[in-house]
Amino acid sequence: MLPDSNYSMIKSFGHAFSGFFRFLKTERNAIIHLLASILVIGLGFYFQLQPIEWIVILLCIAAVISIEMINTAIEHLCNVIQPLYNPSIKIIKDISAGAVLVISLISFIISLIIFVPKIQLPS
Repeated sequence: MLPDSNYSMIKSFGHAFSGFFRFLKTERNAIIHLLASILVIGLGFYFQLQPIEWIVILLCIAAVISIEMINTAIEHLCNVIQPLYNPSIKIIKDISAGAVLVISLISFIISLIIFVPKIQLPS
């Protein structure tokens, strides 16, 4: 390893954390996803999920938040490239938002599959 490579790696992590916290501070959907994640994690503890269920839930949370971050980056890039309305840019933004919708819906369905059987209704 080169002597500066550790510094470079630390710097890279710093940029990544900076991007994540900027995402949390500036994007309304980030807070929605974060609150939903906290709720689901709380339910996971309440219902005492099995390790494989935790893995699936955590992968869903990571996927939703990551794809939302990519969507945000694409939207910002599009706004830099073309600040004015452009039908092609609209298509790009809509498809990117659609990716978030798909992973969010699938994650919601997975959550239902995991949690609904654990709910005991009073008899």
